[in-house]
Amino acid sequence: MNIKELIYEIDRILGDDKVWIVQVFITVFATLILALVVRKLLLKLVLRAEKTVNLWDDALLEAAIRPVNWLIWLIGLSWAAKVAGSVSGALMFEAVEPIRYVGVIALLSWFLVSFIREAEKNLVNPKYSSKPVDATTVRAIGKLLRISVIITAALVGLQTLGYSVSGVLAFGGIGGLAVGFAAKDLLANFFGGLMIYLDRPFAVGDWIRSPDQEIEGTVEDIGWRLTRIRTFTKRPLYIPNATFAQISVENPSRMLNRRIYETVGIRYDDAHKMKAIVDGVKAMLLEHPEIDTTQTLIVNFNGYAPSSLDFFVYTFTKTTNWVRYHEIKQDVLLKILEIVAEQGAECAFPTSTIHVPQGLAIESCPE
Repeated sequence: MNIKELIYEIDRILGDDKVWIVQVFITVFATLILALVVRKLLLKLVLRAEKTVNLWDDALLEAAIRPVNWLIWLIGLSWAAKVAGSVSGALMFEAVEPIRYVGVIALLSWFLVSFIREAEKNLVNPKYSSKPVDATTVRAIGKLLRISVIITAALVGLQTLGYSVSGVLAFGGIGGLAVGFAAKDLLANFFGGLMIYLDRPFAVGDWIRSPDQEIEGTVEDIGWRLTRIRTFTKRPLYIPNATFAQISVENPSRMLNRRIYETVGIRYDDAHKMKAIVDGVKAMLLEHPEIDTTQTLIVNFNGYAPSSLDFFVYTFTKTTNWVRYHEIKQDVLLKILEIVAEQGAECAFPTSTIHVPQGLAIESCPE
């Protein structure tokens, strides 16, 4: 028995008025089979794409799996509903076509938003590029593209449902003034975030601090309203973007070198050894492999302190890594102590000297 004979037999058994039930069943069943086949095919393509280093095919396939599956179900069920509506004549089935159009627009926008998000992740992933794109720039462009897709989809959806887009835009222009006055702080934070993206005083991953407020930590995220900073106590700090337009921000992550600036004091009794000590320390710094001799390097006798003769050391390390810097600084300070000891001198500490006038006798107290 072929398919035509099977359908004829079903028509004979059910009658002409019941054929639509078979048509609906076959449509839903075909939709189920097609959805399963397409899903398996896409999953196989994803596995194959993961073996390549092309970021776009990975993003495209990852973004397409769920929207395509839902699109198949949307079209299949809408066809089934159309068949049922043609028989029953119920008014509710008249909404099937607009719902299908709006659903297609929503799924297309879902796919585009997911594709932008996946591409955003891949662009900053070292797996796909030896030199990943700057994370802050990628996030800014990604957010703008996603917002554009959502707004466009909303306007097209309204037009599909019969609403005038020009009227909506006109209302939005009038309502925008009222919203602007009511949400001026929100807008200030939005434009503050925009200025951060344009001026780029810092980026995600930078260590920043402000001398004006108690702000210091690593930037984790720059949103349109808030910037999230992880402090050195590992607590998240949320700062409105408008704040950065009113304060000074220091970005230590972009320093070229780290500075060693220390004052060392020796005893007044070792004054005649000061020049040899200063020359020895300067020679040590010039030969040190971790000191950047292209930067300012100063070792000089600096002043007469109450209990010491002071000289200062002013130089810069090649590294900017905080942990490595302290290791180098420790090595430099220990070498300075060795130089002072080699010259037969000693580092000073606070002392007081009492001069007893000649001829003054100190009598012991009777018991």
